[in-house]
Amino acid sequence: MVSFDNTEVAFQSKTNKDLRRAYWLFKIIASPTFVKLGKFFTNLALNIGLPIRKPVKATIFKQFCGGETIDECAETIIHLGSYQVGTILDYSVEGKTSDEDFDKTVDIIISTIDRAKNDSNIPFAVFKVTGIARFDLLEKASNKHHKFTDKEQKEIQIIINRIDKIAKAAFDAKVPLFIDAEETWIQDAIDTWTFEMMLKYNKEEAIVYNTLQMYRHDRMEFLKDCCELAKKNGVFYGVKLVRGAYMEKERERAKNLNYPSPIQPNKNATDFDYNAALKFIVKHADVFALCAGSHNEESSLILTKLMEENTISPDNKHFYFAQLLGMSDHISYNLSHAGFQVAKYVPFGPVKEVMPYLLRRADENTSVAGQTGRELSLIMRELDRRKSN
Repeated sequence: MVSFDNTEVAFQSKTNKDLRRAYWLFKIIASPTFVKLGKFFTNLALNIGLPIRKPVKATIFKQFCGGETIDECAETIIHLGSYQVGTILDYSVEGKTSDEDFDKTVDIIISTIDRAKNDSNIPFAVFKVTGIARFDLLEKASNKHHKFTDKEQKEIQIIINRIDKIAKAAFDAKVPLFIDAEETWIQDAIDTWTFEMMLKYNKEEAIVYNTLQMYRHDRMEFLKDCCELAKKNGVFYGVKLVRGAYMEKERERAKNLNYPSPIQPNKNATDFDYNAALKFIVKHADVFALCAGSHNEESSLILTKLMEENTISPDNKHFYFAQLLGMSDHISYNLSHAGFQVAKYVPFGPVKEVMPYLLRRADENTSVAGQTGRELSLIMRELDRRKSN
């Protein structure tokens, strides 16, 4: 039975200095007012060129990111690996709009795949389709009533070619690849293209993984449909299971455009479907490969029990747990200590360009009830334990 209460194991990789930095960061993040002010002044300072890169890099960037380049992430990869925790290199630059930028991003993602090849410390690669495609085109591609112009059809084909180029690189390198989930109004196209990649590259093992956000009330049915589709086509279905990241935005858009919200009515419904999805995937372990991306202790424990009940070994490479770098170490390190397959999402990219990602993380920590308080109490407990020893 895994316990998440062991702070000695949870923070074994952290020095006292690391813990104190994390304590003050989470203390600041716990205040919505501080987060709002911090976002405003950070954006202002970056836009007018104030020299804040160094302090940002030494604090929030150091807590949640591996470095500005793949090479800069080497220390983090080795450090996590020494505790049997894998690294998922996540190029976290957002908001690009030109084809030149999109092609450059494709090259960087393929570089993360090359870096992962033959390195057991990097079990997966990952990318977001919005990092390599214009949002408005993804919206049109997800709208079944949209009539495409010839120009749009060519542009859509370019997006599919980019996805295929990345997926083929992952297949050739034998590096499983997550395609992240995004907003509901662009997700249908992403789901379709992701399955097309599975048909090409998942015949012998799960290389391409789709991401399911279980705060959507339709995803449990979608998961069952995916299982049937995978069986029918003789492919493995890779799933990264998460709760979701765009809840407020989704509800607001549904309200403004007067359509039914795609989001679960409450957190209990999301939790129920997330745990039901875990059970369904374990039951159909002959079809699925799973990465449970969760900062939820209960769901993590449920998966460990399901694996035990179904005689799935903790070191089975088709069942991974994942958390973000700098968060929920009590889950990651205690699972790893118990022999389970665990990885951390390690964002990287130039400080200025990764700031939108970091500020969103700060927002999420503020809005997720209990997340920041839990991090703080665990850090304080470990600092007290170290003092008394």
